[in-house]
Amino acid sequence: MAILSKSAFGCPNGKIGNMVYYMLKGQPVCRLIGEQGEPSIKQLANYQAMKVTMVLIKQMKEFITNSFELEARGTVKNAHNLAVSYNKKQALQGEYPNISVDYSKVVLSYGQLPGARDFSISKTETGLILNWNPESYANGHDGDDILMIQLYYPLIKKGRSLLNASRRDSGQVFIPIEESMIQQPIEVYACFKSADGKQISNSIYLGNINGTLKSAEELAAQERYITLKTRFDQVATKYLAQKTEIEFARKDEDKAFRNLKVEYLSLKEQLAHLPGGPG
Repeated sequence: MAILSKSAFGCPNGKIGNMVYYMLKGQPVCRLIGEQGEPSIKQLANYQAMKVTMVLIKQMKEFITNSFELEARGTVKNAHNLAVSYNKKQALQGEYPNISVDYSKVVLSYGQLPGARDFSISKTETGLILNWNPESYANGHDGDDILMIQLYYPLIKKGRSLLNASRRDSGQVFIPIEESMIQQPIEVYACFKSADGKQISNSIYLGNINGTLKSAEELAAQERYITLKTRFDQVATKYLAQKTEIEFARKDEDKAFRNLKVEYLSLKEQLAHLPGGPG
């Protein structure tokens, strides 16, 4: 049942038919509910893009809550909404069903505070060393700006946020890494936030440590795809050859051909939705 508020002609609040109305940060929102038809490839691609983005953002929640909080102020959006929106649009690669993250394009903050020059990163046996040019910028940007670091382990889909890793004027910071994690692939990001919390810089991608590897899940998906693709290629060659003969009246369409056609179409449909293939 819908509830009208504010006046006799105010905004509805509740369910009317297959629509739900509610307020979000003072803004009336309407949402469709109920069963939907068979999703199109475009819709499936959107679902996968959202899922991939959410898996990433979930592991960076602490960092994002602090980095996008400034941009979210005074709007109907929150830090999580902004992070999802930016990265779904900018940080994905590939086509459905093989959409994945391009880690070099991940966005963790936007702002006017200057970043750092000459960033570099190296690995030791016990952690990471980050170096940068500690010189302060003009226009009042001081050495007490706070360095924020985000680590992401893509193989196990885990993140680690360091919200007060160092000061701008230190020029270097050591980040200890557990022995069990030091050999894992690591994606590293950084930004600066002013000491008073009123300004933030654009995030920057510092690079990958230990290279990129496929997870057990990705390797299994790849193996399933190769197996199915091999069978599809065999069936397709046979089906298309017989189809050509029938079209040129050199062969009649019989039960065996119809069964072959069913298998061909079934395999083709499965491949269209099976991850593990070329991106």
